Amino acid sequence: MDVETTNPSWLLSFPHVVVATISSLLFGYHLGVVNEPLESISIDLGFRGNTLAEGLVVSTCLGGAFIGSLFSGWIADSAGRRRAFQLCALPMIIGAATRTLTNKFRFSATTRTLAGMLIGRFLVGTGMGIGPPVASLYLAEVSPASLRGTYGSFIQIATCLGLMGALFIGIPVREIAGWWRICFWVSTVPAGILAFAMIFCAESPHWLYKKGRSAEAEAEFERLLGGSHVKYAMLELSKLDRGDEADTVKLSELLRGHHFRVVYIGSTLFALQQLSGINAVFYFSSSVFKSAGVPSDVANALIGVANLTGSIVAMLLMDKLGRKLLLLWSFFGMTMSMVLQVAAANSYVSGSGSLYLSVGGML
Repeated sequence: MDVETTNPSWLLSFPHVVVATISSLLFGYHLGVVNEPLESISIDLGFRGNTLAEGLVVSTCLGGAFIGSLFSGWIADSAGRRRAFQLCALPMIIGAATRTLTNKFRFSATTRTLAGMLIGRFLVGTGMGIGPPVASLYLAEVSPASLRGTYGSFIQIATCLGLMGALFIGIPVREIAGWWRICFWVSTVPAGILAFAMIFCAESPHWLYKKGRSAEAEAEFERLLGGSHVKYAMLELSKLDRGDEADTVKLSELLRGHHFRVVYIGSTLFALQQLSGINAVFYFSSSVFKSAGVPSDVANALIGVANLTGSIVAMLLMDKLGRKLLLLWSFFGMTMSMVLQVAAANSYVSGSGSLYLSVGGML
């Protein structure tokens, strides 16, 4: 059969990718939304000075994200990718700003109690756990092969933009009473857009094909790639599906043999990234910089710009240099950053030298 040698136009798939990455934007936003307003929240809700309560406000959403991530794959496979995005947006809207008609339950933006804040953060977290895994899966399935790496980096860029948005929106919190509630209200706008816009986005052709809906899969490929690429895409999809059937893997087999190596490498990369302490930077940078005498608005802007710059570099180089080389240089850079942090904590370094090393290492 004739194979189309030109790459599909990026204009066809780009709108679908942008809508899907709103879930990552929300993930980043809720990572940073309590960074600057945490002190104001503690004053208004009556737990100022209670470090345990402050820690729970920050981390409860991660508990919800853990629960959400356990079910994200099942939801995506049973309900479809588009419906999974909508189910991701729902708890984010409810947890961020909803209150019942009887005012018995108020969450996050509308709450008057610590309990309401924690429940709201937990609900938001479940959406945070569902969204990013589905986004990664969806982008891989709707992207042209030539742009898969570039589009995949959109997830991180959207996360950075969400984080920067949260940090910037939180700047007026000390001058305007109750501004922290606005910070939570704002998050409902992109969540609503995600839920609504997904109605008009393409469903994953891979999911449709696995459900036996080949005609619909072809139609979606035509929307995403163009008519001249449909036959080749369907051929590749059928080959992939036959390969999946021939190599069915049980859950227990992921923990032994050659499958374990793949699982171990993938899991370890994520674990090492988290163990670098990056989430502590996102959650508590305002407090850390404040203790070092650096204005929090300047600090948050610097963190957002540094994080976004790295993501843009990854996007530009992903499909040119490959994944492995970027990972090696990324972890090498993280190692050097931690060396600066250790040097800053050394007793032989003091004053402005320690401050510059510490801030530089964090950035």
